[in-house]
Parts: sequence; structure tokens; C-alpha cells
Amino acid sequence: MVHAHSIPQADLTHAVAQGLANDPKRLPSWMLYDENGDRLFQEIMKLPEYYPTRCEFEILKTHSRDLARYFNEGRTPFTLIELGAGDGTKTELLIDPLLKSRSNFTYTPVDVSRNVLEALGTRLRKKYPDLNVDALNTTYHEAVRMLPDNRKKVLLFLGANIGNMPVPEAGQFVHDIARQMKRRDVMLIGFDLKKDPRIVQRAYDDASGVTRAFNLNLLTRLNAELGAEFDIALFDHCPDYNPESGTAASYLVSLKDQDVLIRGLGKTFHFSQWETIHTEISQKYDLLMIERMLTSAGFEISDLFFDTNHYFCDVVAMKQ
Repeated sequence: MVHAHSIPQADLTHAVAQGLANDPKRLPSWMLYDENGDRLFQEIMKLPEYYPTRCEFEILKTHSRDLARYFNEGRTPFTLIELGAGDGTKTELLIDPLLKSRSNFTYTPVDVSRNVLEALGTRLRKKYPDLNVDALNTTYHEAVRMLPDNRKKVLLFLGANIGNMPVPEAGQFVHDIARQMKRRDVMLIGFDLKKDPRIVQRAYDDASGVTRAFNLNLLTRLNAELGAEFDIALFDHCPDYNPESGTAASYLVSLKDQDVLIRGLGKTFHFSQWETIHTEISQKYDLLMIERMLTSAGFEISDLFFDTNHYFCDVVAMKQ
């Protein structure tokens, strides 16, 4: 059975009020994932330009048994916690060998989207009727504070989701995870690696415009849930990649001077022509950055797994 803990509507209201009052304006990336946003992101993952999903799928498919051995070390019962579970397709590559080896574990997928968790729970119940699933519909940070203390923990942070935070914030988040883990607990964390800047740029500016629709859908969500009056045609999607810092960023850009009423907040926000709303980052890492982040938080790197092109890396890290 899947038990979900909902994100309060007040969190959305507060984040919008705070984010649009900032200069420059910004909204958190979790707002991109309503039901339509989930659907669009599923399309993005299938795009020829969007390499991260294919790369990590290759890694997990090739090395699933090796990873299962790290997770099941000592045959101790454990909780398999996945931050940002999404549709769980990649995770099934890890669940299969664990179940075949009769590992004693509970799977706890975490996601901000109730829609994807419900779909995931339905599929897992059909495919793995004996699998114990306890889902959490909440944010990463809240989920980390709720980690179980009475069992060994194996934490999955796949899909380069760590890259959705600026490097200092990501480092602090890994420290927060470490504080909730005991010695010999395991984390598998995925990093999108620095590479040809043109490959990165195309991944966030696909020719078919799906990523554009995904980013603009955030405004559609605010119209539906907060009574906002965004004219979607007066905004556009603008991605940017800085190869020096390794930061890919997505923005919504106002195409004209305009005022937008958000009834749910009782406020009107002004947008100057070409003013931006920062909606998402996707940080790219090199191996030195990865080592510094994990070791400074108290993890020891046990293994590194790469795709054929070395575009992506999944890291097994053990709490010391």
C-alpha cells in the first residue's frame, strides 16, 4: 500500500509570493511538476537531445547486480529511500535483483508530485505484489528529516537531481543527509558531468519545443491553482549554459511590460520587458567537485559507474 503525505497548498502560495517579490524573480523547480508537467517531463526524457536519462539507464542496466551487492551488504534489513522517484522506471532495474536475492527491504519513493507517486504505486503493486512500498509526497528536505532511524538506510538520489541545487546548497543538503545516516549506510547519487557545452545546451533547448512547453506550463499551473492571469503568449522559455561554472539554467522571459494579477495572493506583480523568472538549474560536475562534496560530508566513495560516453556518473558513497 502507498501512503502519501501531501504538500500543503500554503507551500505553493508562500513560494510564489516570496519568489515573485525577489529581484531577480525566481520560482522553485518543484513547481514545474503538476500533472501536465509530469507528462511533459516524460516526453523530455525520450527526446534525442536529452541524454541524462539514457546515460543513467545504461549504467543501472549494466551494473544493477553490482549495486545490489552494495545495498545488501551483510544481508541486513534496510529501507530503500528514493528522493525524486519520478516514474520509477530506472529504479526497477535495482529492485529486480534485490527481490531475486530475497533481500529484506521496504521501498520508500519520495516525490513532490502526487500524480507520479500514485501511478508508480499502481504499477509496482501489479509487478511486485510482495514489495512493501511506503511513498512520501513531499520535498527532498522534508523527506530527509523523516528518514527512519531504526533500520539501515540505502538512499537513492538519481537522475542528477542534486544538480537542481546550486553547488553550496547541494553541499549543505548532502551534509543534512549525512547527519540522518549511520555508519555503513549507503547512498547512490547521480551526477551529470561537464561535457561539450553544445551537447548540454541542446538538452535544454530541444528542437521540438517540449522543454519550452514544460517551462511555460508553470505559468499555466499558477493560473489554475492560484487564480493568476498570466498570458502564456507573453512569456517565452530561455535556457542558458555557462561552461565555466557548469551551470545550466532555465528562465521564463517577459516579452513586454505587463502587470499580472494573482488572485490567490491578492497581489499584482509587474514584469518589465525582458525581465526573467529563474525556474530551474541543472548543475554539471567534474570528479573533483564530486569527491570534495561527498568526503566533506563524511562519506567515503566506494565506487564510480559511468556510461559509455562518460557523460554521467553514479556514485556509491558509504557513511563513515
